[in-house]
Amino acid sequence: MPAVMADPLTLPRLPLLPEAGTDWRRVAKVVTAKRHLEGEGFQVRRPFPGIDLSLADPFLLLDHMGAVEYAPGEAKGTPWHPHRGFETVTYIIDGAFQHQDTTGGGGLISDGATQWMTAASGIQHIEQPPPELVSKGGLFHGVQLWVNLPRAQKWLPPRYQDIKARDVKLLAADDGSSLVRVIAGSVAGYDGPGITYTPINYLHATVAPGARLALPWPRDFNALVYVLSGRGTAGVEEVALDEGQLAVFAGSHHKGTGDGIVVRAADAQPSAGANGWEILVLGGLPIREPVARYGPFVMNTRDEIVQAFEDFQAGRMGTVPAEQVPHRSDADESLA
Repeated sequence: MPAVMADPLTLPRLPLLPEAGTDWRRVAKVVTAKRHLEGEGFQVRRPFPGIDLSLADPFLLLDHMGAVEYAPGEAKGTPWHPHRGFETVTYIIDGAFQHQDTTGGGGLISDGATQWMTAASGIQHIEQPPPELVSKGGLFHGVQLWVNLPRAQKWLPPRYQDIKARDVKLLAADDGSSLVRVIAGSVAGYDGPGITYTPINYLHATVAPGARLALPWPRDFNALVYVLSGRGTAGVEEVALDEGQLAVFAGSHHKGTGDGIVVRAADAQPSAGANGWEILVLGGLPIREPVARYGPFVMNTRDEIVQAFEDFQAGRMGTVPAEQVPHRSDADESLA
């Protein structure tokens, strides 16, 4: 796994949470991701949507791409397509993806890097594997997260953030056994590099085999844990969680000294040579606004969706170079 690695014993440590004084979040639901085809035909695993979106709010979609070993000529991406009303966050763990958008943002995302595209009032972009990966094949593994924007921020100008692997904040578990990468948000006072409109936490943790990872968690955030690879348990009740499964934690109901979520990696991991249990830990402040959604547009009303299609067809979501304009309308498809 080329995603940024470090010796946890050399990193700042998360605080040891008191067992009695911490309001430990309980697991409310486990969801197994369903498989879908996206873009030009690459397969993703998608744990949500498919559950009640209020449980994931402010998140809209999570697509898990790979891990897959592509043969020469197999790697695929997406054609040019529009978005409005939310943000796409693409995190590449292994391999590489090229991004380009109609604001001039873009570049190569690889091996622990993240591209954060705020579509907001409207943008077009394209995501493709680099020519070398297409011609030679190779390992590819990544995720794309869609983050909703509140009504007042859906009409802001688009923006792009290129978050390099070296920019990610690295932390160790309280016992020094496990590695936590903070991509966005704040954990125990340690901030990730991602600049967000909607308050969220976005973490990637490698939990050592048999180890326990406890994280302090904002009381007003929801909490989700998705398994990228390996197996373990979620919550103090130790609910089994395998690759491709999502644990949805319940909200706070008690007055402890603070909230916490806890997970534990299985003693034996299924992948030989694995560094541990690979998980995403996500949470955010729910927006609690109506969601009108169709394909690549996420707004608050049906009329705003109709307007989004009209604006796209009228060329008000950026101009694609003529030689790269697709021969069909990709607004009619749900593309990542």
